[in-house]
Amino acid sequence: MTAATDSTPRLTSLSHGGGCGCKIAPGVLSELLAKSSLPPMVFPDLLVGTETADDAAVYRINDRQAIVATTDFFMPIVDDPRDFGRIAATNALSDLYAMGAQPLMALAIVGMPINVLPHEVIAKILEGGESVCREAGIPLAGGHSIDSVEPIYGLVGIGIVEIEHLKRNATAQPGDVLILGKPLGVGILSAALKKGELDADGYAAMIEATTKLNRPGTELARLPGVHAMTDVTGFGLLGHTLELARGAGLTAHIDAKALPWLPGVRALAERGVVTGASGRNWASYGADVRGLESDAVLRALLTDPQTSGGLLVACGAEAVSEVLAVFGREGFGEASVIGHVAAEAPGVAVVDL
Repeated sequence: MTAATDSTPRLTSLSHGGGCGCKIAPGVLSELLAKSSLPPMVFPDLLVGTETADDAAVYRINDRQAIVATTDFFMPIVDDPRDFGRIAATNALSDLYAMGAQPLMALAIVGMPINVLPHEVIAKILEGGESVCREAGIPLAGGHSIDSVEPIYGLVGIGIVEIEHLKRNATAQPGDVLILGKPLGVGILSAALKKGELDADGYAAMIEATTKLNRPGTELARLPGVHAMTDVTGFGLLGHTLELARGAGLTAHIDAKALPWLPGVRALAERGVVTGASGRNWASYGADVRGLESDAVLRALLTDPQTSGGLLVACGAEAVSEVLAVFGREGFGEASVIGHVAAEAPGVAVVDL
Protein backbone atom coordinates (compact mmCIF):
# COMPACT_ATOMS: atom_id res chain seq x y z
CA MET A 1 0.00 0.00 0.00
CA THR A 2 2.20 2.82 -1.30
CA ALA A 3 1.58 6.22 0.30
CA ALA A 4 1.97 9.47 -1.59
CA THR A 5 4.85 11.77 -0.72
CA ASP A 6 4.31 15.38 0.29
CA SER A 7 4.84 16.48 -3.30
CA THR A 8 3.04 13.62 -5.07
CA PRO A 9 -0.75 13.46 -4.80
CA ARG A 10 -2.51 10.18 -4.09
CA LEU A 11 -3.77 8.66 -7.33
CA THR A 12 -7.26 8.21 -5.92
CA SER A 13 -7.40 11.91 -4.95
CA LEU A 14 -7.14 12.89 -8.62
CA SER A 15 -10.34 11.19 -9.76
CA HIS A 16 -14.03 11.46 -8.89
CA GLY A 17 -14.41 7.66 -8.89
CA GLY A 18 -12.30 4.56 -9.17
CA GLY A 19 -12.20 1.19 -10.88
CA CYS A 20 -15.39 -0.24 -12.33
CA GLY A 21 -17.34 2.03 -9.98
CA CYS A 22 -16.70 4.69 -12.64
CA LYS A 23 -19.09 2.97 -15.02
CA ILE A 24 -22.13 4.86 -16.20
CA ALA A 25 -25.15 3.38 -14.42
CA PRO A 26 -26.79 0.62 -16.51
CA GLY A 27 -30.13 2.41 -16.79
CA VAL A 28 -28.50 5.63 -18.01
CA LEU A 29 -26.29 3.72 -20.45
CA SER A 30 -29.29 1.95 -21.97
CA GLU A 31 -31.04 5.29 -22.42
CA LEU A 32 -28.02 6.82 -24.13
CA LEU A 33 -27.59 3.90 -26.52
CA ALA A 34 -31.29 3.99 -27.41
CA LYS A 35 -31.12 7.63 -28.52
CA SER A 36 -29.27 6.94 -31.79
CA SER A 37 -31.34 7.97 -34.80
CA LEU A 38 -29.21 5.99 -37.26
CA PRO A 39 -30.91 3.03 -38.95
CA PRO A 40 -29.58 -0.39 -37.89
CA MET A 41 -27.13 -2.15 -40.17
CA VAL A 42 -26.69 -5.90 -40.56
CA PHE A 43 -23.24 -7.48 -40.56
CA PRO A 44 -23.62 -11.25 -41.04
CA ASP A 45 -20.18 -12.02 -39.63
CA LEU A 46 -20.71 -9.99 -36.45
CA LEU A 47 -21.65 -12.86 -34.15
CA VAL A 48 -21.93 -10.78 -30.97
CA GLY A 49 -22.61 -7.05 -30.84
CA THR A 50 -24.50 -4.87 -28.37
CA GLU A 51 -27.78 -6.80 -28.28
CA THR A 52 -27.39 -8.51 -24.89
CA ALA A 53 -24.76 -6.30 -23.21
CA ASP A 54 -22.23 -9.10 -23.62
CA ASP A 55 -18.60 -8.82 -22.54
CA ALA A 56 -16.94 -8.38 -25.95
CA ALA A 57 -17.64 -8.08 -29.67
CA VAL A 58 -17.13 -11.23 -31.75
CA TYR A 59 -16.46 -11.22 -35.51
CA ARG A 60 -16.21 -14.37 -37.62
CA ILE A 61 -13.02 -14.57 -39.72
CA ASN A 62 -13.49 -18.07 -41.16
CA ASP A 63 -15.73 -21.11 -40.78
CA ARG A 64 -14.10 -22.14 -37.49
CA GLN A 65 -12.77 -19.05 -35.77
CA ALA A 66 -13.75 -15.57 -34.67
CA ILE A 67 -11.91 -12.53 -33.38
CA VAL A 68 -12.98 -11.29 -29.95
CA ALA A 69 -12.42 -7.59 -29.19
CA THR A 70 -13.03 -5.56 -26.06
CA THR A 71 -11.89 -2.39 -24.32
CA ASP A 72 -11.94 -1.41 -20.67
CA PHE A 73 -10.38 1.50 -18.79
CA PHE A 74 -10.99 3.45 -15.61
CA MET A 75 -9.61 5.83 -13.01
CA PRO A 76 -7.47 4.73 -10.03
CA ILE A 77 -8.95 2.36 -7.49
CA VAL A 78 -5.70 2.28 -5.46
CA ASP A 79 -2.81 4.67 -4.87
CA ASP A 80 0.06 2.32 -5.71
CA PRO A 81 0.72 3.05 -9.41
CA ARG A 82 1.93 -0.43 -10.34
CA ASP A 83 -1.04 -2.04 -8.62
CA PHE A 84 -3.39 0.32 -10.47
CA GLY A 85 -1.88 -0.72 -13.80
CA ARG A 86 -2.09 -4.41 -12.92
CA ILE A 87 -5.72 -4.21 -11.81
CA ALA A 88 -6.81 -2.26 -14.90
CA ALA A 89 -5.07 -4.69 -17.27
CA THR A 90 -6.40 -7.78 -15.52
CA ASN A 91 -9.90 -6.34 -15.64
CA ALA A 92 -9.67 -5.55 -19.36
CA LEU A 93 -8.46 -9.02 -20.36
CA SER A 94 -11.22 -10.64 -18.29
CA ASP A 95 -13.79 -9.89 -20.99
CA LEU A 96 -11.87 -12.09 -23.44
CA TYR A 97 -11.79 -15.01 -21.01
CA ALA A 98 -15.50 -14.54 -20.30
CA MET A 99 -16.24 -15.24 -23.99
CA GLY A 100 -14.02 -18.34 -23.95
CA ALA A 101 -11.32 -16.65 -26.02
CA GLN A 102 -7.55 -16.96 -25.94
CA PRO A 103 -5.96 -13.48 -25.75
CA LEU A 104 -3.70 -12.54 -28.68
CA MET A 105 -2.50 -9.01 -27.92
CA ALA A 106 -3.42 -5.78 -26.20
CA LEU A 107 -3.21 -2.03 -26.81
CA ALA A 108 -2.88 0.50 -23.99
CA ILE A 109 -5.34 3.35 -23.34
CA VAL A 110 -3.58 6.08 -21.37
CA GLY A 111 -4.85 9.44 -20.12
CA MET A 112 -2.66 11.16 -17.53
CA PRO A 113 -2.33 14.64 -15.94
CA ILE A 114 1.22 15.01 -17.20
CA ASN A 115 1.99 18.18 -15.23
CA VAL A 116 0.56 16.81 -11.97
CA LEU A 117 1.90 13.26 -11.70
CA PRO A 118 5.66 12.60 -11.74
CA HIS A 119 6.65 10.75 -14.88
CA GLU A 120 8.10 7.88 -12.86
CA VAL A 121 4.65 7.31 -11.30
CA ILE A 122 3.04 7.15 -14.75
CA ALA A 123 5.77 4.78 -15.90
CA LYS A 124 4.94 2.46 -12.98
CA ILE A 125 1.28 2.36 -14.06
CA LEU A 126 2.32 1.35 -17.57
CA GLU A 127 4.76 -1.21 -16.20
CA GLY A 128 2.00 -2.77 -14.10
CA GLY A 129 -0.22 -3.18 -17.15
CA GLU A 130 2.60 -4.65 -19.22
CA SER A 131 3.43 -7.15 -16.47
CA VAL A 132 -0.11 -8.56 -16.64
CA CYS A 133 0.09 -8.87 -20.42
CA ARG A 134 3.32 -10.82 -20.02
CA GLU A 135 1.63 -13.07 -17.47
CA ALA A 136 -1.14 -13.67 -20.01
CA GLY A 137 1.50 -14.50 -22.63
CA ILE A 138 0.61 -11.68 -25.01
CA PRO A 139 2.35 -8.55 -26.29
CA LEU A 140 1.33 -5.06 -25.30
CA ALA A 141 1.63 -4.03 -28.91
CA GLY A 142 0.86 -0.30 -28.86
CA GLY A 143 -1.84 2.09 -27.76
CA HIS A 144 -2.79 5.74 -27.49
CA SER A 145 -2.18 8.41 -24.86
CA ILE A 146 -3.57 11.85 -24.03
CA ASP A 147 -2.92 14.54 -21.42
CA SER A 148 -6.07 14.45 -19.28
CA VAL A 149 -7.33 16.03 -16.07
CA GLU A 150 -7.89 12.67 -14.35
CA PRO A 151 -5.62 9.61 -14.60
CA ILE A 152 -7.10 6.89 -16.82
CA TYR A 153 -5.61 3.55 -17.78
CA GLY A 154 -6.84 0.39 -19.48
CA LEU A 155 -6.46 -1.89 -22.46
CA VAL A 156 -7.98 -2.89 -25.74
CA GLY A 157 -7.92 -6.67 -25.71
CA ILE A 158 -7.91 -8.82 -28.85
CA GLY A 159 -8.44 -12.57 -28.70
CA ILE A 160 -9.45 -15.55 -30.81
CA VAL A 161 -12.02 -18.26 -30.19
CA GLU A 162 -13.21 -21.42 -31.88
CA ILE A 163 -16.79 -20.54 -32.82
CA GLU A 164 -18.13 -23.82 -31.44
CA HIS A 165 -16.64 -22.90 -28.03
CA LEU A 166 -17.83 -19.28 -27.95
CA LYS A 167 -19.70 -18.54 -24.75
CA ARG A 168 -22.23 -15.73 -24.37
CA ASN A 169 -24.03 -14.21 -21.41
CA ALA A 170 -27.45 -14.93 -22.92
CA THR A 171 -27.45 -18.72 -23.40
CA ALA A 172 -28.18 -20.12 -19.95
CA GLN A 173 -30.69 -22.98 -19.83
CA PRO A 174 -33.45 -23.82 -17.33
CA GLY A 175 -32.02 -25.84 -14.48
CA ASP A 176 -28.49 -24.52 -14.91
CA VAL A 177 -26.35 -24.09 -11.81
CA LEU A 178 -24.63 -20.72 -11.23
CA ILE A 179 -20.97 -20.74 -10.18
CA LEU A 180 -18.97 -17.63 -9.20
CA GLY A 181 -15.17 -17.72 -9.59
CA LYS A 182 -13.98 -14.96 -7.22
CA PRO A 183 -15.10 -13.59 -3.85
CA LEU A 184 -17.11 -10.37 -3.79
CA GLY A 185 -16.58 -7.02 -2.10
CA VAL A 186 -13.95 -5.13 -4.10
CA GLY A 187 -15.96 -1.91 -4.24
CA ILE A 188 -16.51 -1.86 -0.49
CA LEU A 189 -12.81 -2.50 0.20
CA SER A 190 -11.86 0.29 -2.19
CA ALA A 191 -14.28 2.64 -0.39
CA ALA A 192 -12.64 1.66 2.90
CA LEU A 193 -9.21 2.38 1.39
CA LYS A 194 -10.28 5.88 0.42
CA LYS A 195 -11.54 6.48 3.95
CA GLY A 196 -8.30 5.18 5.49
CA GLU A 197 -10.16 2.22 7.05
CA LEU A 198 -8.53 -0.67 5.15
CA ASP A 199 -5.70 -2.52 6.89
CA ALA A 200 -2.73 -4.18 5.19
CA ASP A 201 -4.35 -7.62 5.16
CA GLY A 202 -7.50 -6.25 3.57
CA TYR A 203 -5.48 -4.44 0.94
CA ALA A 204 -3.47 -7.57 0.16
CA ALA A 205 -6.67 -9.60 -0.27
CA MET A 206 -8.12 -6.97 -2.62
CA ILE A 207 -4.97 -6.88 -4.76
CA GLU A 208 -4.76 -10.67 -4.93
CA ALA A 209 -8.35 -10.91 -6.18
CA THR A 210 -8.22 -8.04 -8.66
CA THR A 211 -4.92 -9.08 -10.27
CA LYS A 212 -5.83 -12.76 -10.78
CA LEU A 213 -6.44 -13.37 -14.47
CA ASN A 214 -9.71 -15.14 -15.27
CA ARG A 215 -7.83 -17.71 -17.35
CA PRO A 216 -10.17 -20.60 -16.47
CA GLY A 217 -12.66 -19.10 -18.94
CA THR A 218 -10.78 -20.43 -21.96
CA GLU A 219 -10.87 -24.01 -20.66
CA LEU A 220 -14.40 -23.74 -19.24
CA ALA A 221 -15.71 -22.69 -22.65
CA ARG A 222 -14.67 -26.07 -24.06
CA LEU A 223 -16.80 -28.02 -21.59
CA PRO A 224 -20.08 -29.16 -23.20
CA GLY A 225 -21.97 -28.64 -19.94
CA VAL A 226 -21.07 -24.92 -19.72
CA HIS A 227 -23.85 -22.99 -21.41
CA ALA A 228 -23.17 -19.32 -20.59
CA MET A 229 -20.48 -17.12 -19.05
CA THR A 230 -19.93 -13.51 -18.12
CA ASP A 231 -17.76 -11.67 -15.62
CA VAL A 232 -18.95 -9.65 -12.65
CA THR A 233 -17.71 -6.05 -12.80
CA GLY A 234 -19.15 -2.57 -12.38
CA PHE A 235 -22.87 -3.40 -12.26
CA GLY A 236 -22.34 -5.73 -9.30
CA LEU A 237 -23.35 -9.36 -8.95
CA LEU A 238 -27.03 -8.49 -9.32
CA GLY A 239 -26.56 -6.43 -12.46
CA HIS A 240 -24.51 -8.98 -14.36
CA THR A 241 -26.68 -11.87 -13.19
CA LEU A 242 -29.70 -9.92 -14.40
CA GLU A 243 -28.09 -9.49 -17.84
CA LEU A 244 -27.60 -13.25 -17.96
CA ALA A 245 -31.21 -13.87 -16.91
CA ARG A 246 -32.72 -11.33 -19.29
CA GLY A 247 -30.68 -12.63 -22.20
CA ALA A 248 -31.98 -16.16 -21.67
CA GLY A 249 -35.52 -15.11 -20.71
CA LEU A 250 -35.19 -16.86 -17.33
CA THR A 251 -35.01 -16.11 -13.60
CA ALA A 252 -31.70 -16.44 -11.76
CA HIS A 253 -32.05 -17.51 -8.13
CA ILE A 254 -29.15 -16.44 -5.88
CA ASP A 255 -28.50 -18.02 -2.47
CA ALA A 256 -27.02 -15.17 -0.44
CA LYS A 257 -25.68 -17.57 2.19
CA ALA A 258 -23.55 -19.33 -0.43
CA LEU A 259 -21.75 -16.22 -1.70
CA PRO A 260 -17.98 -15.93 -1.14
CA TRP A 261 -16.76 -12.61 0.34
CA LEU A 262 -13.41 -10.92 0.67
CA PRO A 263 -12.26 -10.54 4.31
CA GLY A 264 -14.03 -7.88 6.35
CA VAL A 265 -16.50 -6.86 3.64
CA ARG A 266 -19.69 -7.65 5.53
CA ALA A 267 -18.58 -5.75 8.64
CA LEU A 268 -17.66 -2.70 6.54
CA ALA A 269 -21.04 -2.75 4.79
CA GLU A 270 -22.83 -2.95 8.13
CA ARG A 271 -20.93 0.19 9.20
CA GLY A 272 -22.11 2.00 6.09
CA VAL A 273 -18.86 1.79 4.09
CA VAL A 274 -20.30 1.44 0.59
CA THR A 275 -19.85 3.07 -2.82
CA GLY A 276 -22.08 5.59 -4.53
CA ALA A 277 -22.17 3.27 -7.54
CA SER A 278 -24.03 0.69 -5.49
CA GLY A 279 -27.01 3.01 -5.09
CA ARG A 280 -26.93 3.97 -8.76
CA ASN A 281 -26.90 0.30 -9.73
CA TRP A 282 -29.94 -0.47 -7.59
CA ALA A 283 -31.83 2.51 -8.99
CA SER A 284 -31.18 1.19 -12.50
CA TYR A 285 -32.30 -2.41 -12.13
CA GLY A 286 -33.78 -2.97 -8.66
CA ALA A 287 -37.30 -3.26 -10.06
CA ASP A 288 -36.32 -6.63 -11.58
CA VAL A 289 -34.88 -8.05 -8.35
CA ARG A 290 -36.93 -9.86 -5.70
CA GLY A 291 -36.00 -10.56 -2.09
CA LEU A 292 -34.05 -7.43 -1.13
CA GLU A 293 -36.83 -4.98 -0.43
CA SER A 294 -36.13 -4.75 3.33
CA ASP A 295 -32.42 -5.59 3.60
CA ALA A 296 -30.36 -2.48 2.83
CA VAL A 297 -27.03 -4.06 3.82
CA LEU A 298 -27.43 -7.13 1.60
CA ARG A 299 -28.65 -4.86 -1.20
CA ALA A 300 -25.46 -2.79 -0.91
CA LEU A 301 -23.34 -5.94 -0.95
CA LEU A 302 -24.98 -7.42 -4.03
CA THR A 303 -24.94 -4.17 -6.03
CA ASP A 304 -21.33 -3.42 -5.04
CA PRO A 305 -19.28 -2.69 -8.20
CA GLN A 306 -16.62 -5.33 -8.70
CA THR A 307 -13.40 -4.28 -10.36
CA SER A 308 -11.75 -7.25 -12.06
CA GLY A 309 -14.36 -9.56 -10.56
CA GLY A 310 -14.92 -13.25 -11.08
CA LEU A 311 -16.43 -15.30 -13.86
CA LEU A 312 -20.11 -16.16 -13.51
CA VAL A 313 -20.77 -19.56 -15.11
CA ALA A 314 -24.11 -21.18 -15.93
CA CYS A 315 -23.71 -24.91 -16.40
CA GLY A 316 -25.71 -28.12 -16.27
CA ALA A 317 -25.81 -29.90 -12.92
CA GLU A 318 -23.72 -32.73 -14.36
CA ALA A 319 -20.86 -30.30 -15.11
CA VAL A 320 -20.57 -28.66 -11.67
CA SER A 321 -17.74 -30.88 -10.40
CA GLU A 322 -15.74 -30.40 -13.59
CA VAL A 323 -16.23 -26.61 -13.56
CA LEU A 324 -15.08 -26.38 -9.94
CA ALA A 325 -12.09 -28.60 -10.76
CA VAL A 326 -11.02 -26.24 -13.57
CA PHE A 327 -11.25 -23.28 -11.21
CA GLY A 328 -9.30 -25.18 -8.57
CA ARG A 329 -6.44 -26.09 -10.91
CA GLU A 330 -6.03 -22.41 -11.78
CA GLY A 331 -5.89 -21.33 -8.13
CA PHE A 332 -9.50 -20.15 -7.73
CA GLY A 333 -10.12 -22.05 -4.52
CA GLU A 334 -13.06 -19.84 -3.47
CA ALA A 335 -15.14 -20.60 -6.57
CA SER A 336 -18.61 -21.42 -5.29
CA VAL A 337 -22.04 -22.61 -6.37
CA ILE A 338 -24.26 -19.57 -5.70
CA GLY A 339 -27.63 -20.41 -7.22
CA HIS A 340 -29.52 -21.71 -10.22
CA VAL A 341 -31.57 -20.65 -13.24
CA ALA A 342 -35.28 -21.43 -13.63
CA ALA A 343 -37.92 -21.11 -16.35
CA GLU A 344 -39.72 -18.11 -14.86
CA ALA A 345 -40.21 -14.48 -15.87
CA PRO A 346 -36.84 -12.77 -16.46
CA GLY A 347 -35.31 -11.34 -13.32
CA VAL A 348 -33.28 -12.18 -10.23
CA ALA A 349 -34.61 -13.65 -7.00
CA VAL A 350 -32.41 -13.50 -3.88
CA VAL A 351 -32.86 -15.97 -1.06
CA ASP A 352 -31.11 -15.30 2.27
CA LEU A 353 -31.87 -18.43 4.31
